[in-house]
Amino acid sequence: MNRGARPAPDLAVVRDDVRAIGAYAVPDSTGLTKLDAMENPFALPPEVARELGERLGKVMLNRYPPADPRAFKQKLARAIDLPAGMALLLGNGSDELIHLVIQACARPGATVLSPWPSFEMYDLSSRFDGCRFVGVPLAADFSLPREALLAAIAIHRPAVVFVSWPNNPTGNLFDRATVEAVLDAAPGLVVLDEAYLPFAQDTWLPQLAHRPNLLVLRTFSKMGLAGIRLGYLCGDPAWIAEFNKVRPPYNVNVLTLEAADFMLDRLALLEEQAAVLRAERERLLARLRTVPGVTAFGSAANFILFRLAGGSTAADRVFAELKARGILIKNRAHVHPLLAGCLRVTVGLPSENDAFLTALAASLQEPR
Repeated sequence: MNRGARPAPDLAVVRDDVRAIGAYAVPDSTGLTKLDAMENPFALPPEVARELGERLGKVMLNRYPPADPRAFKQKLARAIDLPAGMALLLGNGSDELIHLVIQACARPGATVLSPWPSFEMYDLSSRFDGCRFVGVPLAADFSLPREALLAAIAIHRPAVVFVSWPNNPTGNLFDRATVEAVLDAAPGLVVLDEAYLPFAQDTWLPQLAHRPNLLVLRTFSKMGLAGIRLGYLCGDPAWIAEFNKVRPPYNVNVLTLEAADFMLDRLALLEEQAAVLRAERERLLARLRTVPGVTAFGSAANFILFRLAGGSTAADRVFAELKARGILIKNRAHVHPLLAGCLRVTVGLPSENDAFLTALAASLQEPR
């Protein structure tokens, strides 16, 4: 046996584009106030957590999930007031559903298009599924550039257009008439990503009955259940049937299904939490707008994007200073030219928001 040095693995079999990028980075938040990932900061009340634990304890972990959790989907459809005749597809978070839509439409040479900057997974999933991704730059005020967007659709003839409603990371709702124009012009599918619905309270779901090329994507994550990883796609049954063909069997586990079913009976609790966060968003926005050197942008989501007068250098420094003071937010300053100098903070509990504001004021001074 050769006991010499172990040879390095030959990674040449891995695609060049995969080897050229890094994995999706999730920073360690141990010991920090976590305001970086747009999570609902509320834990379940103790009595609800106890009931949920008892319910999950009865789940048969030795069995695969149902191939088609029909009863749960019917309950979910009633809860969201899904238009009659429409269907649902469940996914391991909305990330998986983005991938499944693109994968099903990934003919050779297919293009996926989105206003940009927006949710990174539109771009990543497109590339991983062998599609060309086209990001159409937003206007300087983060609005949709109607003419440029329609021109890009005419030139590239995208198989899928993704529109984040409201947009991540800018937080704004786009002009509805412009989105209608995109729906009229798109030769393929248009996916309206409503991840932040609990905070935007504005939906395209009723339009499914009138727009055959429209899909509405949602997630349980932002409503307070990020840990269970459940997303759902709404659309015409013909579309859902095609996407179901590329869905991995048993992609949603039994604990997720049981927890989601349990919480569908307690949506009022989640709405109470969302109402607190909407109020905190407005309070936090108003406070940020009084801070010298900070430009805070309006938001319909559970986060606020703000720009520092010192540009990206200042953003990098303040981000690091905040982390040193125990506050973790998201640095967006180098993601896109439109976001130069920008940081993004999740709306947290009132005490967390106050801690952030105090740390921000200190961090805007000279470094420690």
